[in-house]
Amino acid sequence: MHSDLADSISRLNSVATGSKKASLIIKDCRLLSVYTGETIPGTQVAISGDRIAYVGPDASHAAGPNTCIIDAKGRHVGPGLADPHIHIDQFVTPWEFAKKTLLCGVTSLFSDPIDMTGIAGYRGFCEFLNLCEGLPVRIFQTVPGGIPVDPKFSNSQSLSIRQQRSAARHRRVPGLGEVFSWTKVTSRDHTTMESLRNMLDADCIINGHTAGISEKKLNAYVSSGILSCHEPINFEQVIERLRLGMWVMIREGSIRRDLAEIIPEVISHRTYRDRLMFCSDGIDPLDLARYGHIDYCMRESVRLGLEPADAAAMASRNVFEYYRMDRDLGGIAPGKLADIVIFAESFTPDTVLVGGRIVVSERKITARPKKKTIPSWLKKTVRLGRFSARDFEARSKKLQVTANTIRLQTEIITQPGSAQLVTRDGLVPASPDSDVWKVASFDRINSTGKSTVGFLENFGAEIGAFASTWCFHEGDMIVIGSNDSDMAVAANHLVRNQGGLVVVKSGRIAASMPLQIAGIVSSRTFEQVSADFEGITTTLADSGCRFPRPHMIPLFLPFLALPSIRILSGGIIDVKRRRYVRPFN
Repeated sequence: MHSDLADSISRLNSVATGSKKASLIIKDCRLLSVYTGETIPGTQVAISGDRIAYVGPDASHAAGPNTCIIDAKGRHVGPGLADPHIHIDQFVTPWEFAKKTLLCGVTSLFSDPIDMTGIAGYRGFCEFLNLCEGLPVRIFQTVPGGIPVDPKFSNSQSLSIRQQRSAARHRRVPGLGEVFSWTKVTSRDHTTMESLRNMLDADCIINGHTAGISEKKLNAYVSSGILSCHEPINFEQVIERLRLGMWVMIREGSIRRDLAEIIPEVISHRTYRDRLMFCSDGIDPLDLARYGHIDYCMRESVRLGLEPADAAAMASRNVFEYYRMDRDLGGIAPGKLADIVIFAESFTPDTVLVGGRIVVSERKITARPKKKTIPSWLKKTVRLGRFSARDFEARSKKLQVTANTIRLQTEIITQPGSAQLVTRDGLVPASPDSDVWKVASFDRINSTGKSTVGFLENFGAEIGAFASTWCFHEGDMIVIGSNDSDMAVAANHLVRNQGGLVVVKSGRIAASMPLQIAGIVSSRTFEQVSADFEGITTTLADSGCRFPRPHMIPLFLPFLALPSIRILSGGIIDVKRRRYVRPFN
């Protein structure tokens, strides 16, 4: 909890003039001024408590016997970095994520806990808010605005309009998360429009998701009060949205990396940068360790030709102006909260302050928050019984069948396919030699007993089964396999562990990543989860999987917001036609 500016003005005023002494002074800064676009050498910054009191050439008047002095030694100094759209309800707990992202100079996160909410509803949303409190990083939560994606098929939990109103009153909730089913907006779906009206009446920010939309429909979407998007993948899409008054978040994360495509065009077209931001949309442990976070966006943008102060503005100031928090955050100036990054070479964070408190020193975390207790109910969300091979059987009286398959085009995008399969004693097996796999989906949260078995093409790994309880925005368990018995082994492993990802070969566990919290978050350390995740990825890659990020396949197989064929516990779905598909013709 930070101090209110109104309660701090007398103290800050006194420190600025030297009547009182600063608690901390940073000297010899090469200041990245996000307000003028300048890089100003020889700057000094005086801090009192959690706020900045003085920025200028000489802060010696504010120095006292108890003032801590940090010598930046001529290095770049800028405001704490911010990710305006990220899903952190995955992989690791908020604290484990905070430890790593603070090392990247990121002091503020705008989280959209859509998966936690989809599994545990309003109770899960509130508990996730609690898990993010008291950490040495500022975590703001948006109310999930995209679930259910399609109530005709979805089995995810969601927030009622009343619960959305209640959530929006929380001091850490600035508004509504990505409204990614844009067709609900352009078709003026009653519930969606009521949600938008309520958020606008409460003066909340509404985040957007405009993949595949342009011209008239994009105008309709923007006119509904949705003023940001993180989906543009090229400059043409960026400029179209900017011209309509939108804010654009350039995505550089584990799902997509669009920065290298967009930044050179922004520079060459001399596009205004005041409505451009960087975001990750979510980042896995290996990418976070390999690349970094928003600091990587700064480094790459500067390497591509962007001025350092402009990169800092996109990484900080613009975010807080969008979220209307710029009185307190986003720059190094008198009155602002002292969220500050001192960079080493190549814009690698060395020292990080949050609210005037040093949380990273010489690239090592120094903050030590209190450990949070995870409620037992949140660790009991895989509500399924024991599986046998029979649960994965597909039956037909024909000697040969034409299966309507889900063909993987990428880890994310699917196409309708077909395959000729031969039955054995009335059962239709997978055909790994033809790269045709079984895929099954089970409702794991609602105790409905619903399940679906279908067929998947172009997976490619020589394994028995690959299963996951983590899938975007739905509460299903997905099992992919070459034989029914290994699929049962994989499913039983996840039930026993109450969630995770697992690879099975010849009846044995080849790799496992436990996700005990709601079936999507691990209670283990970042390092342990990173090792588990690498084990899953490497095992599948070494087994011949055709895709570099195989964990995304079960993540997206139930995802109703993308084309073309999806599977849920209720059936196989043609997304565009909004109808069920039979497993066999």
